[in-house]
Amino acid sequence: MQPQAPAAPPSQATPGKALSARYYTDPDVVPEETRHIFAKSWQLVCHESDLPEPGARLAARVADREVLVVRTEDGGLVGHLNVCRHRGTRLVTSPEPSGKAIRCPYHGWTYKLDGRLVGAPEARQIPCLDKPKLGLFPVRVESFLGFVFANLDPDAVPLAEQCAGLAESVGHYAGADLEPVGRARIHDLAGAEVQNANWKVAIDNYLEGYHVPVAHPGLMRLLDYQSYTSEIAENYVLFASPLRDKPSSNWTERAYQRLAAPMPGLHEADRRVWRYAVIYPNTLIDFYPDHVLAWTAIPTAVDRVAVPGAFYTRRGAGLRTRIARRLNIHIGWITNDEDVELVTRVQNGLTTPGFEPGPLSRREAAVGWFAGRVRADLDGA
Repeated sequence: MQPQAPAAPPSQATPGKALSARYYTDPDVVPEETRHIFAKSWQLVCHESDLPEPGARLAARVADREVLVVRTEDGGLVGHLNVCRHRGTRLVTSPEPSGKAIRCPYHGWTYKLDGRLVGAPEARQIPCLDKPKLGLFPVRVESFLGFVFANLDPDAVPLAEQCAGLAESVGHYAGADLEPVGRARIHDLAGAEVQNANWKVAIDNYLEGYHVPVAHPGLMRLLDYQSYTSEIAENYVLFASPLRDKPSSNWTERAYQRLAAPMPGLHEADRRVWRYAVIYPNTLIDFYPDHVLAWTAIPTAVDRVAVPGAFYTRRGAGLRTRIARRLNIHIGWITNDEDVELVTRVQNGLTTPGFEPGPLSRREAAVGWFAGRVRADLDGA
């Protein structure tokens, strides 16, 4: 399927209003976000390739709980809270080998992959043991674009329905057949980079290209900034920016411009464009000609955010695409380092007593969209 063009250029978008500084600095906001944003939204936990066969399982953080995601015997996906119903033991640590059942490492209570309790040692010594009522606590799990999401809200609208139109635009980049590049994994919170900023500062930074001419000289040499566009939907934003035809003065960027080649499954039209998507509240996916980068922003304090993520490609990519991918990832790390400094500066500035943000540029319309969603979730609650 051919990719859809973004709906409107930034010049036609309504900027909206930024969040007040207290949303980024007040510790009392943190538990409200946990309850009213993260516990009620679809959270990115892994890619389907992380659960390759029946019995594969991993643990990931969702809001203030740890979720156990399992590949069932029929190849489907299910989710449970990662806690034994007996004495509350953590059942699984990641990574952990596959198996036909889930067995508690403390007293040996054993569950089917679907969460049903099937065994407890010395069961006759346990009065009132009602196995059907002591299955693992269920958690909703959904695969979208080949990525696995979990939601603690049993009444949440399915993610594919929330993000209607996104798969039609970028689905040809993604899917369960993507393969990871390198050792980083989305669910590896312990190994993730931590940035010195509120999680919303990190999301704000990703949601606009207004800072690119000032803060990212490499991206200005690579991208056609005037053609940078955004498509704002109810639950996601999709950005697109073509690569410039003029060769960069930097040899790494110039080599990438020359070698950029699409992965198997992409179109020739995808060769010269970078796309990015934000799924509310904190899922971020980059769609490049040569790879896909998926990551998430998980708050660890009011002024700290962990950003676990992973790179993916499709089997059968040629040498030219593989070289372009290495160059692109190198360029991406340079941009990341620039952004890390920027979000730290923003967080420090937001603590200035009496500060309130000024008006947004039309190029920051997605920042206004995000602010409106956060206000609705928190102030409405």
